[in-house]
Amino acid sequence: MPIVPVMSSPTAVVTRFRALHESGCFVLPNPWDVGTAVYLQRLGFESLATTSGGFAFSQGRADNEVSRDLVLTHIRDIVAAVSVPVNADFQGGYARDPEGVASNVALCVETGVAGLSIEDASGDPQAPLYEETLAVERIVAARAAIDETGSGVVLTGRCEAWIVGQPEPNRSSLDRLVAYADAGADVLFAPGVRDPTDIKTIVKAVHPKPVNVLVSGPSPGVSVATLADLGVRRVSVGSALARVAWGGFIRAARRLAESGSFDGFADAAPYPDLNRFFGDRRSL
Repeated sequence: MPIVPVMSSPTAVVTRFRALHESGCFVLPNPWDVGTAVYLQRLGFESLATTSGGFAFSQGRADNEVSRDLVLTHIRDIVAAVSVPVNADFQGGYARDPEGVASNVALCVETGVAGLSIEDASGDPQAPLYEETLAVERIVAARAAIDETGSGVVLTGRCEAWIVGQPEPNRSSLDRLVAYADAGADVLFAPGVRDPTDIKTIVKAVHPKPVNVLVSGPSPGVSVATLADLGVRRVSVGSALARVAWGGFIRAARRLAESGSFDGFADAAPYPDLNRFFGDRRSL
């Protein structure tokens, strides 16, 4: 007799994450380790997302050079450390073929995430995006893998056209995002899009499905409120917070190495405050 997989049902965390996408606009900040995840939750953010780049840098590696298993362990650690929903930056699903994507997505769901994203960057400089038919099949496979678990995990379909420097990225990403929406993606995401007109066009094209926008650097005149006015439902920051931390570290370390100066320590978070914060957390 064949073994029938045990079907679960959406957890309270997954249900809460889905509800966040139903109206308004929320920020999905990206911690890169357990400490930053805990701190962001304490600040009041209602959900978090992992960052492939931020985590890779913490491991002394470049983005896209971290193994699937190490990433799964990292995601599991973040999920276990907080009570808010966590969305996994699962890059390209750590496989090229749809079957491999489906298998790895099932492993990601087992970590307890409330959502995960699958992107279409191939890693091949000669053809930086997967051919559209294959890219859509990968989203279909991810959707099927999630549905088989019965978990209700939110699937984000990402088009990397802007990131990889694709010619006419707006047209390329628009066509693909519509196709990913039709293939079962719950949320659509084109990291790198900045122009308000382009954002509004994407929002309109995939409506009523929600759109995520990445803000990874200073953007004069751009705020959560202005993005909400464009119809954006979710705002993430990618590796930005990790790079802010690296910026402070690098400046202080260089001063110490080059001149023996300790001036770079001036903006450090007070030790008693951090110690008290994490000590209080243990008593919760």
